[in-house]
Amino acid sequence: MSQETGPTGRPTPTFGDPQPRRPGPATVLSMCNQKGGVGKTTTTISLGAALVEAGRKVLLVDFDPQGSLTVGLGLNAHELDQSIYHVLMDRSLTLRDIIHQTSVPGLDLAPANIDLSAAEMQLVTEVGREQALARALHEVRDEYDVILVDCQPSLGLLTVNALTASDGVIIPLECEYFALRGVALLKETIEKVRERTNPRLQIVGLLGTMFDSRTLHGREVLQTLVQGWGDLVFHTVIRRTVKFSDSTVAGEPITEYATTSPGAASYRQLAREVLVRCPTV
Repeated sequence: MSQETGPTGRPTPTFGDPQPRRPGPATVLSMCNQKGGVGKTTTTISLGAALVEAGRKVLLVDFDPQGSLTVGLGLNAHELDQSIYHVLMDRSLTLRDIIHQTSVPGLDLAPANIDLSAAEMQLVTEVGREQALARALHEVRDEYDVILVDCQPSLGLLTVNALTASDGVIIPLECEYFALRGVALLKETIEKVRERTNPRLQIVGLLGTMFDSRTLHGREVLQTLVQGWGDLVFHTVIRRTVKFSDSTVAGEPITEYATTSPGAASYRQLAREVLVRCPTV
């Protein structure tokens, strides 16, 4: 263990080289926060690419009707013939039918667009409506090591589907005061899903994003987060940088677009930390 104190105010552990993947079906992790603009999509893309660098095969699932994950990996969401919506609504389709390879070998994408917004209403009358995504993922879980689901900024039926299908939740949280207010509500939703549809669901960690160490406000929010959530807060903190916006425009993960940047280094460290916290990954 290193005694260097990180942005969270705790000694930052030294995360070693990733261990080999254990055999078994993919570990499913959801990026979840009902507040928008906190870095869910950026984290899904960049963590996924960093996990590929660590030797894992990764599937990214866009489960947000805005299609930000799809666009962020260079696809035109409006020109998709088939998307995750069609898999949910048409039992004759499987996830394999819609998966796209990305520019990063080993990193695949199940895309989405505005069509997915209709699924929330259409699933309401379905038997086992909370299990729709879990059924879709079951077809491909043996083909990947990790599946990352990018959730919409809401606690509706789509998010409940993602949580029901997941082994764990990562909660990206912007380092500003208003972002703290919704975390208790999200925790309540996670506990309800654990009680009713998915007892294996665990919170993997809370991730501070858009951190600016120059502001007292940012530092205070991070400290409040650690005081309230303790070891559930990742040691890794994602600092604010224009490189993330640039990489989104380029349709590439930051680990590819700006491979030596501090942002890329942070997501590589986060990948190592996730591998330590999730031994099955």
